[in-house]
Amino acid sequence: MQKNSEDIAILAIESSCDETAAAVVVNGRDVRSNVISSQIDLHTLYGGVVPEIASRKHIEKINQVIAEAMQEAEAGWEELDAIAVTYGPGLVGALLVGVAEAKAISYARKLPLIGVHHIEGHISANYIENKELKPPFLCLVVSGGHTHLVNVADYGKYEILGRTRDDAAGEAFDKVARAIGLGYPGGPKIERVSKIGNPHAVEFPRPKVADDAYDFSFSGLKSAVLNYINGCNMKNIPVVQEDVAASFQKAVIDVLVGNAMHAAGQYHATKFAIAGGVASNGTLREAMKQACEERNIAFYHPSPILCTDNAAMIGAAAYYDYKAGIRSGWDLNAVPNLKLGER
Repeated sequence: MQKNSEDIAILAIESSCDETAAAVVVNGRDVRSNVISSQIDLHTLYGGVVPEIASRKHIEKINQVIAEAMQEAEAGWEELDAIAVTYGPGLVGALLVGVAEAKAISYARKLPLIGVHHIEGHISANYIENKELKPPFLCLVVSGGHTHLVNVADYGKYEILGRTRDDAAGEAFDKVARAIGLGYPGGPKIERVSKIGNPHAVEFPRPKVADDAYDFSFSGLKSAVLNYINGCNMKNIPVVQEDVAASFQKAVIDVLVGNAMHAAGQYHATKFAIAGGVASNGTLREAMKQACEERNIAFYHPSPILCTDNAAMIGAAAYYDYKAGIRSGWDLNAVPNLKLGER
């Protein structure tokens, strides 16, 4: 692997849910390898992620994925400067596999260990393809487990402006997809059928949280979809899958964009980014891009492969922690409910 003496090369590991991933990242933005072993086909059989199965599959795959990442990067162990790993939030068993692996490599190779927050990784994915992006900026993190509106004040410094009070956006996508017969994973399937559906066929509610303009709530919207389906069934009215999907998706996107742009206006933002698995939704990206253009706000988003769980984003986040002198000890443990900004 070619690198200058001042370059920082980090092997990053991600295993917070159902992707086993490893990457070699140089200086936080130069990805030399990014290997992902997905379990999606396995969990589709059960209609969602089964934690115990996910943990066992991580154990099977992690050594193979790391070896592949090192080979793809043409990197030797002596060329690495640190080992980074996601230690929360996520599924505790899945996280433990990655943390144990990272600690073992760190100890054996005498390399510094850096524990990384999963959401910080998603935010940092924007740095990889947008070399010019630097804090401060606002970022909307939308995934199966999280919906956060974050003020990125500086590298490693975050202020959560809003978060979901109940279901995350991606979770709502999965539940609605199951209800209308699309199955798991819900996000990509709803996006696909929505392209041939009418987004104005059903006027679902756009939930707002009365005491906080930046918070989100998708449980009521999910219930509205279920009630609509039940009502159609009782009246023997056919449920048009494509129309329900498109109408639901539009309701979610309207809420996400509305809250985001409200915050952008209040904070006089000139830069706005999105991240997380739902950020790979093309309709959301287009709606957010248009809203930002109307307000002369620069808009950033990662490629779809960097929106879903991957290790390159963990390596990007770890670089700025490394530069700040942050190191983890041998007592690093999995923290399934880790809050952004905690250590």
